[in-house]
This record gives sequence, C-alpha cells and structure tokens, in this order.
Amino acid sequence: MATLGLNPQEKEAVETFRRDVVEPSMTSLVIIDFWAEWCGPCKALAPVLEKVAKDYADKGVVLAKVDTDKNQFIAAQFQVRSIPTVYAMFQGQLVADLTNARTESQLKATLDQLLAQLPVSSEAKDIEAELAPLIAMGEQVLGEGDAVRALSIFDQLAEMAPEHPKVLSGRIRSLVAADRGADAEAAIAALPEDVAKLPEIERAKSALALKKDAQPVGDLVELEAEVAAHPGDHDARFRLAGGQMAAGNRDAAADNLLAIIAADRDWNEGAARDRLLKLFEVTGLEDPWVAAQRRRLSAVLFG
Repeated sequence: MATLGLNPQEKEAVETFRRDVVEPSMTSLVIIDFWAEWCGPCKALAPVLEKVAKDYADKGVVLAKVDTDKNQFIAAQFQVRSIPTVYAMFQGQLVADLTNARTESQLKATLDQLLAQLPVSSEAKDIEAELAPLIAMGEQVLGEGDAVRALSIFDQLAEMAPEHPKVLSGRIRSLVAADRGADAEAAIAALPEDVAKLPEIERAKSALALKKDAQPVGDLVELEAEVAAHPGDHDARFRLAGGQMAAGNRDAAADNLLAIIAADRDWNEGAARDRLLKLFEVTGLEDPWVAAQRRRLSAVLFG
C-alpha cells in the first residue's frame, strides 16, 4: 500500500495498518475485522472473533480490528461497502473472505482449512515438531512390548504437552499394556467430553476393550489342539484368538479370527470381525501389518 501522494492523515493510517496488520501477517494469519461503534452486527460478531482468535493464538492466528469511521481511507482501499467485513491476510495478501462465517464453528472450520494450506509460524507447530520424534519413540517402545519404559516416556511427554491427543493416547495404551487397566479407565474418565471423542482416544479405548476381551488361556497348546480337532468350534477358536492376543501373538490371533469370519461372518453377532477391527485400531490403521490384514479381511468378505 503506497503512500505517495497521500495527505499526512492518510499516510499515518497506512503506516499504522502496515505496522498492526501487514507486518504481523508476514508470519501469522491475521483476521481483519472492519467494524464501527454504531454497527450492531459488528458488536454481536466481535465476541465470536475474539474467542476464536484466542483459541487459535498458539496456531499463529491474530485478530486486528479496523474502525471504519476512523480509518475510512483503509476501508476504501479494501473496498469495504458494508460492515462487518472480515478478511484473512497472510504475508500481506488477502487469502480469504470470512464475512459469512458468523459462528464459532464456521470460523474455525475455515481457519483450519487455511492453516493446513499456509506456512503459518506458530507455537503449536514448533511444539509439534519437537514432540513428533519423541512420540514416535514412545510408540516404537510400546510396539516392542516394553510397556513400562513406554509409560515412562509418555509420562514425561505429558509434562510437556498434557493435552496432546497422541500423548494422552500413548500413555493410556501404555497403562493398558502394563496391566494397569484401572488407571487407564481413570485416565479416560478424566478427559473432557470433546477430547474423549478424538480418534487417538478412541484407539486407546479400543486397546482397553481389547485387553479385557483378550483373556490369557491356561494352556494355549491344549486349546490349539482342541481347535485343530474341532475346526468348526468357533467359540473355542475365539477363545484361542483371545489367548493369542494376550500372549502378544497377533498373527495367530488374526488367522483364527479370519477363519471364523470366513466360516460364518455373522457368528455371535459378528464378534470375530469386531475383535479383529479393534486389533487393527489398537495397532494403528497406518501400520503395514494392519494394511496386509485388511486386504485379507476384504478377500474373505468380498472374494
């Protein structure tokens, strides 16, 4: 926004706008709220904008308010014909018109889309970059069967990021793997309702449910012999799969659950399929093992 040929008042307005809006937009996503004191809809929208900006501050979002009565030149430059008018600016360029997003959910949905596309600097991104390799290490240790060490890692991560869904999930699943089911249940119960519905927490809930289902079997060899002698005994095969999961043999457990599904997919109201899907979720849907087993399941169901 050039200042050549402007009067002193207009130059001051441009410099103020550059300092308060354009410069912050070089690294942050700036919500520009064009408003006026006499505008009722502006006053109604203001608390919504302020709350969303506060909620998204750690994601690199800031709110800038422009009083159109005091900044008529700036409003004219942006062709503001009615208020409230709300724009989003990044690196000095308008990237979205937020005027029609009048509710908190609408604003957040639009901001989420923008933040996913733009290289906005934020505290949240910095923390995520720091946490990612540590979370991966915790997951690797947990996957290797060292639940106590994994829990120690996730406990330390929880001190750094107590509300991070992946940290919460990893800690709860470590508690489950360490046979501390009551502590895992308490940790889930303490979560806010909206957090408890996140996919990462659903994964932890599945781990807890699977742990309860996968009861150890006194003599796996004897049960394996029983199933071999009576392959149509789905109840025995189902118990065998549970024992194999409890013993950490997911390959054998998947084989037996798939055998039940192939023979009778509706047996016991689809219990074998439900247990197999829980095993997938607990292992992680992006895991190569899960991808391979899902292909086997598809072949059984649709082959």
